[in-house]
Amino acid sequence: MHKVLTFSDHLRLIDERSTAVGAAVAASPSLGMQVPTHPGRTLFDLVQHVGMSRRKSAAIVAAGPADAPPEKSAWDDGTGAPRERDALLVWWTESVELLTSVLREAGPDRRCWTWWDDSPSPQTSGAWARRQVPEIAVHTWDVQLTLGAPQPLPEEVALDGFDDCQFTLCATTVAWPHAAAVVDYHATEGRSWRLRLSQAGADVARLTPGAGEGIGTPDASAEGTASDLVLFFYGRIPLESLKFEGDRRVFDQLAAWDPSV
Repeated sequence: MHKVLTFSDHLRLIDERSTAVGAAVAASPSLGMQVPTHPGRTLFDLVQHVGMSRRKSAAIVAAGPADAPPEKSAWDDGTGAPRERDALLVWWTESVELLTSVLREAGPDRRCWTWWDDSPSPQTSGAWARRQVPEIAVHTWDVQLTLGAPQPLPEEVALDGFDDCQFTLCATTVAWPHAAAVVDYHATEGRSWRLRLSQAGADVARLTPGAGEGIGTPDASAEGTASDLVLFFYGRIPLESLKFEGDRRVFDQLAAWDPSV
């Protein structure tokens, strides 16, 4: 059995991954280094982008129940992040502390606006906290990659993060625009997921270990560490980095599909 992470765990992991970002930025030769996974964006640009996103998330949670996100002025005063390294690191720390303080005050059950209202994930502060972890973790990897030393996502981050990616980012009631398909994902740490794509949308289920009999054969499957599954999902590594079988066109279709349009 894998541990089910709690709201407190998510807050802890936000802090841990954010500290890793700060450590990598502090060790970088220059804030002007180009980020390989974000063409045209420098290390400074990436830190500013991720920090602003944390401030925006904090503003959304602080606003409570709403039909839309708050105005940009609620989280961005227009000054941006400071360009001097020490000041940037202070600004980054403040951005994360703002987020975690708002989440702690809200607790896990505050209702608030989300953009995933057509998924099974709740529209709560707890869901926002969970969503932050893989987001910051992947950007931590981006920063580390820029320095030439990317580290795998920690196991608990990756397993919970990939689960959240499936249930929050993939699952939807929007019709799948291609032929119906079934996709399985297998983490070498012992977790598996099944994604069913059809006119009814995208339905996700966790597969029980050893329950392969009677569930049918997927049209495509991918296997790798949970870290690699997350990095593949976010487009950081290619499908070839995983062990995959079946029709790879389904993965290409998934990568190109945006249910919001």
